[in-house]
Amino acid sequence: MVQSHIKELAARFFHETVFYRQHLHRHPELSFMESETAAFVSSKLKEFGISHKKDVGGHGIIALIEGRNPSDKCTALRADLDALPIQEISTKSYCSVNDGVMHACGHDVHTAMLLSAGRILHEMRQHFNGTVKLIFQPAEEKLPGGAVEIIRAGGLENPRPDQIIGQHVLPTLESGKVGFRSGAFMASGDEINIRVFGKGGHAAMPERINDTVLIASQIIVNLQQVVSRFASPLIPTVLSFGKIIANGAHNVIPSEVLIQGTFRTFDETWRAKAKEHIIRIAQQTAAAGGAKAEVMIEQGYPFLWNDEETTRSARKAAIEYLGKENVVDLDQRMTTEDFAWYSQQLPACFYRIGTHNPAQKINGDLHTATFDVDENMLETGTGLMAWIAMNNLRI
Repeated sequence: MVQSHIKELAARFFHETVFYRQHLHRHPELSFMESETAAFVSSKLKEFGISHKKDVGGHGIIALIEGRNPSDKCTALRADLDALPIQEISTKSYCSVNDGVMHACGHDVHTAMLLSAGRILHEMRQHFNGTVKLIFQPAEEKLPGGAVEIIRAGGLENPRPDQIIGQHVLPTLESGKVGFRSGAFMASGDEINIRVFGKGGHAAMPERINDTVLIASQIIVNLQQVVSRFASPLIPTVLSFGKIIANGAHNVIPSEVLIQGTFRTFDETWRAKAKEHIIRIAQQTAAAGGAKAEVMIEQGYPFLWNDEETTRSARKAAIEYLGKENVVDLDQRMTTEDFAWYSQQLPACFYRIGTHNPAQKINGDLHTATFDVDENMLETGTGLMAWIAMNNLRI
């Protein structure tokens, strides 16, 4: 009866959920700048009669839905608010109106579904014991991440959740399906910044200069040893470089070259050791060429750990709600997600929800200018998140 009621409400609120998503998609805001997004969320929570606090850890919002015996148990549900610095390519009516900013990672979808899931739970609050905490989190896309700011601001206290649940769109998975994985799910991620300094000059007089461009190239090549020779083959590891700025000319070797990249893994001890290798190799390679290397590694998100019991319970609930044929097992991912900060604090489950619809030619990937979703999945995600929360707080 409870499950059928949730499905009924998810269907009833579907068109409004689509409206929330399209409104947010049309008006995206970058990390730590989500003031209008937060105002919209707050206005809807107020309309639903859900009590909440604003400006938590930036533009974050924490809402509480109290069922029977509110102090008994607590489950937290999380969505993210921010968009990306991408110029959208779309002819849809809800295309971004903010130049160079786009919801290309589905955070508009996550927020819309959590709003409607919260509305369902508020209407059904007499059917569960305890409290549901809704976390609308800013700045998932930018270090140090809005999750850590929410934690620092006390967002996981008063009450402290017994577990936390998050869902994220997955374009490679068909709309209507969801995927789970227990244990280590998503990688840690650190940002690598290397500056090579030397004596620049005329490219036709190499004996008078330090060839910073060549040295930078050698640093990138030598750093491949971090993965190929220093990393255990049993620990997934990625070290990639995506940006090199050598602002010289055809016949000018610059005195400075910038290299930027990312390091990802699933082991904290190896993570620390690898960064020592990166610094040592970069500095020694530069010194061998008569130059210097300054290495700055910005600590990113930890790896995301899905608690086995919390994930088992959520997966079981998904099978009950969607049918076994619509629940799949996922592989580990080398992408990062600041939900990992919560997973280091609480038993957590972060699962993926499909958006792909080949018939509608909806197949744009995350972080691309053509990303979009089959909006029918909004009903699936709304109802499922409410059902998982109810399952955790059964009377």
